[in-house]
Amino acid sequence: MSLLLSAQGLTKSYGPRPLFADLNLDLRAGERVGLIGPNGSGKSTLLKILAGIETPDAGTRAARRGVRVGYLAQDDTFPADTTAREVVVAGLADEPLEEHERETRAAITLDQVGFADPEQRADTLSGGWRKRLALARELARRPEILLLDEPTNHLDLPGVVWLERLLRAAPFGYLVATHDRAFLRAVADEIVELSRVYPAGVFRVAAGYDDFADRRDEFLEAQARQQAAVANQVRKETEWLGRKESAQRRKSRSRIGEAADRRGELDELKYRNTAAGAAGIDFAGTGRQTRKLLTATGVGKSLGGRPLFRRLEVALGPGVKLGLAGPNGSGKSTLLKVLAGETEPDAGAVARADGLRLVTFEQGRAALDLSQSLGKALCPNGDTVTFGDRRLHVAAWAQRFLFKPEQLPLELSALSGGEQARVRIAQLMLQPADVLLLDEPTNDLDIPAVEVLEESLAEFPGAVVLVTHDRDLTDRLCTEVIGLDGRGGASGYATIGQWLAAFERTAEEARPAAPAAKAVPAAAAKAKKLSYKEQQEWDGMEAAILAAEAAVAAREADVSAASGADHATLAASCRALEAAQAAVERLFARWEELAAKRGGG
Repeated sequence: MSLLLSAQGLTKSYGPRPLFADLNLDLRAGERVGLIGPNGSGKSTLLKILAGIETPDAGTRAARRGVRVGYLAQDDTFPADTTAREVVVAGLADEPLEEHERETRAAITLDQVGFADPEQRADTLSGGWRKRLALARELARRPEILLLDEPTNHLDLPGVVWLERLLRAAPFGYLVATHDRAFLRAVADEIVELSRVYPAGVFRVAAGYDDFADRRDEFLEAQARQQAAVANQVRKETEWLGRKESAQRRKSRSRIGEAADRRGELDELKYRNTAAGAAGIDFAGTGRQTRKLLTATGVGKSLGGRPLFRRLEVALGPGVKLGLAGPNGSGKSTLLKVLAGETEPDAGAVARADGLRLVTFEQGRAALDLSQSLGKALCPNGDTVTFGDRRLHVAAWAQRFLFKPEQLPLELSALSGGEQARVRIAQLMLQPADVLLLDEPTNDLDIPAVEVLEESLAEFPGAVVLVTHDRDLTDRLCTEVIGLDGRGGASGYATIGQWLAAFERTAEEARPAAPAAKAVPAAAAKAKKLSYKEQQEWDGMEAAILAAEAAVAAREADVSAASGADHATLAASCRALEAAQAAVERLFARWEELAAKRGGG
């Protein structure tokens, strides 16, 4: 595979210690690489350097001549007062295309990512559709390599699965930064971890995430053993250097130098191995054994006249771990508020045990006062906290969540999303609970923190109700799943995968049948009533329709080939066929429009 992008000796700093130093990374055509790393390790900065948006403090970024590099940022920004179509067309401004070609390519790409109305204003879109629009803008440029920074942000679970399929079928290579383990397994053939725990600042394994995790653990265990061995050598050297002065005169200068080198090596190993730590997440239960902690009977709720759920039954007792699934806007957060008593249901009733202690993690960490200092947020009363039966100084409590003492005066607004999430978790850990209501607690958390959160919730003795896009967390933790369809329906499922399969099946059945293909119109003489640009579009229409129908034929072959494959593969092939058929329909509609105009109709 040909080399497309190369980073050699990259160094970038925003403080006394660099994010990364002397980092090397090559990306070749067709490679599908997942990029992971702790919060603050520099993943976003590295992607910006590779995209040519930022410059490193040292080192070089080299790209193959003429290579098309796409970049999908974490935050989606669009010009004011623009439609989805205009956003994508503007993204093609530097491409050597005629105007009608830009319009056609934009229409095809918007259809590919699921836009039913290309004229919808970008500033009216939800977070998930903004992400799809930003992706369409990059896909229309037909990149050879695409750099994606947390592309699953704001997407609901069906949207994440859609993105997985799009990337697996993509003709380009990509480097994708994400904390979603299931997403990594689906889209990445090799993994790169960026972390100061490694001597070179980066650890790359040409394998999927699970194999990567095994090899990383082996490396870290070996590095810990190395630290123990070097510490033992330093202890012996220190004893040797501490002998009486008469013996010191006979000591070799080279051995004294080696002892100093060993101390430096030990300091570096301590620094790296400390970086391998994870936040100490441990939710405290009350120990209450009441069989029925919370019961919702026949609960219903509507929003703006639209039913979110009807006749819903929920029973929570000690040890129950309930997952809530559904597309964005289906009412998951509203249901949590109904269970918590923050919102009254329109129908039904919620019964709570006397003195029930509920603890809620709000979506977006809304309860945080971002003007507070980190120290005040972690320890609001004095300089100590009580956790379990221990009193801890705020500095020790902060260290448990990977904060340094010098960070305590910082305002929360200066912290990253992952750091803010750790602050909110620290606050909730000080409140013993019977029931935990968690609304997207994994947003912005890195993989080590998610894994520790998972372990803590698994050991929590009370009940948990969880809303998350992290399929691994839901499947490993939840004993049952309630799926909401956003139209009033709710059903129980054993796993999140079972709900996804049912959701996709329902969505497929609700789609209108694709119309039959039409014959290609014959080329006509030049029109007299068309503008110059419209005439160019008319002249290229026959070739465009032929190419689009060839794409339909190719997708039909894919569907036939997938008929014996698994459901997910067949469903993806059917969707691709529908998209290709829709593109043909749009071209025919445009042809008829132009034909009517040139004929005076």
